[in-house]
Amino acid sequence: MITGVVIAVVTALAWGFQRRLIYLPGGDVPPVATVLPGAREVAVETEDGLTLRAWLLPASGPDRDRTVLFAPGNAGTRADRAPLAQRLAADGYGVLLLDYRGYGGNPGSPTEEGLAADARAAHRYLVDHHGLAPEQVLLLGESLGAAVATRLATERPVGGLVLRSPFTSLADVAVLHYPFLPVRALLRDRYEVRERLRDVRVPVAVVLGEHDEIVPAEQSRAVASAAPSPRGTLEVRGAGHNDPRLGGGEALVSAVRAVSGG
Repeated sequence: MITGVVIAVVTALAWGFQRRLIYLPGGDVPPVATVLPGAREVAVETEDGLTLRAWLLPASGPDRDRTVLFAPGNAGTRADRAPLAQRLAADGYGVLLLDYRGYGGNPGSPTEEGLAADARAAHRYLVDHHGLAPEQVLLLGESLGAAVATRLATERPVGGLVLRSPFTSLADVAVLHYPFLPVRALLRDRYEVRERLRDVRVPVAVVLGEHDEIVPAEQSRAVASAAPSPRGTLEVRGAGHNDPRLGGGEALVSAVRAVSGG
C-alpha cells in the first residue's frame, strides 16, 4: 500500500512539473555587440502576440542569400550559440539565433505548440522582413530544437534541414532517463521527430556524437535513416552531447554546406 502511494505521488509530481524537467531556460543575455560583433538584435512577432528577441548576423558570402535559422536545444540562451554563429558566418552564411518564449529574457512559457509558433515567427521574419526567398532559409536544429526545426520544415518552405543530436521522439529518449515512470502516458509535449521527418521534402543532414549520453547515437542514426532526401550523417567520434566539437565544430558547418549545395 505504501509503495502504491509513493508511486502515485511521484507520478502526480512528474505530471505537474514535467515541463520544468524538459525546458531549462537561460535568463537575460548580454548586449549583442559584446558577444557577436556584426550582429543586431531583432524583434520576432509570434502569431499569439508575443514579441521575442533574437540575434541576426547577416550573410557575408558572395551570394549573400543563405541564412541559417537556428533552433536551439532545451537549455541556455542565444549567447551560448554565438561561437557557432561565428563559424557559420566565416563560411558566408547569415544566422538568426532564436530564443524561444521564456528563454533569454523573452516573455511566455515554453510548450511544444509554443516553440512551434516561435519557429514559424522566426521564419516569417526572415522571409517577410529580411527579404529572403523561402529556399534561402536553412534550418539547423539542436537536440530538442531538431524536433522544432523538423516540424517547421513540414509547415513552411525552406532550403534545407540540419539536425544535431536528434532523438526519434521525446518519449523515446525520456524512457531511458526516467525508466521508473510511465512517461509515454504522462508526456504532454511529444516532439515526434522521426514520424514528422517522413514528410520533409528538402535535403536533410544529421550530426551526432558517438558517445552522446543524453540522446543515444542509435536514435540519431534512426532519424537519419528516416530522411526522404538524405545528404549525409556526420558522426563525431568520442563526442558527448555537450562536446564543443559537436555543438560548434566543423561537422555542423559541413552539414549546412551539404544541404545548401555549398
